[in-house]
Amino acid sequence: MAFTVRGRTVLITGAGMGMGKLYAERAVREGAAAVVLWDIDETALQNVATSLTSSTTTVHTNVVDVASVESITAAAQSVLNDVGTPDVLINNAGIVRGKYFWEHDHHSDIDLTLRINTGGPMHVTRTFLPAMMERGTPARILNVASASGTLSVPRMSVYAASKWAVIGWSDSLRLELASTGHPIAVTTLIPSYIKTGMFEGARGPLLTPLMEPEYVVDKAWRATLAGKARVQLPWTVQLAGTLRNVLPQPVWDFVADRVFKVYSSMDHFTGRPAPSANEETRR
Repeated sequence: MAFTVRGRTVLITGAGMGMGKLYAERAVREGAAAVVLWDIDETALQNVATSLTSSTTTVHTNVVDVASVESITAAAQSVLNDVGTPDVLINNAGIVRGKYFWEHDHHSDIDLTLRINTGGPMHVTRTFLPAMMERGTPARILNVASASGTLSVPRMSVYAASKWAVIGWSDSLRLELASTGHPIAVTTLIPSYIKTGMFEGARGPLLTPLMEPEYVVDKAWRATLAGKARVQLPWTVQLAGTLRNVLPQPVWDFVADRVFKVYSSMDHFTGRPAPSANEETRR
């Protein structure tokens, strides 16, 4: 029988806007019994929760800083006590910094990006996974990475590093769960630039236009429920990765720079206003 969210519990991080909100809307539309929204912005959380009207879905909110293990574990315990074990876990929260590496601040850029983008999905998953495993029923985990986690991109060194780590961890987790017989499928989403405001000013490489968030969410949602290992969007992401692996480095550098324009895609990046240490820029 195909996996559905009907009657199940869905938890989404970075749910206060953008794609997080779209995942929440999709879960409600498909009959989830409970949707749990996590975000650091309490006002944004409440606005999303208010917009989700359903007679069959209960909506729960937690103000959570995914850069903090203490915040994650406290909120997770609240969810486990009050709502139950999630059936679908969507690690969506993330931030981006677009500048040369030597311009990154130690704390607000390097450390914060790694704690949110890399540590966040790991710690969130670690808090819920034992209960998901013990329950023994089919479940799904979606980890949002990036095409920048497969290709080097100037002015994105720390962001790229954080997403390279997510891809390696996410797929390793998938294999671990499969090899130990747990019915929990892990999907890694690897998209190019998306029109959420997070990458404002970035220019899509050749044949890789900025994608509509609704399109990406639909593809990721369907793949997650189907238990697919990886979703790369658009098709040029996989093509670029293949070329990167087969071409000599100097040839690939020329192709990426002069043909695909990957290396200049962040030249005019502005993004959203830089958040303070206790704020997240969400997808």
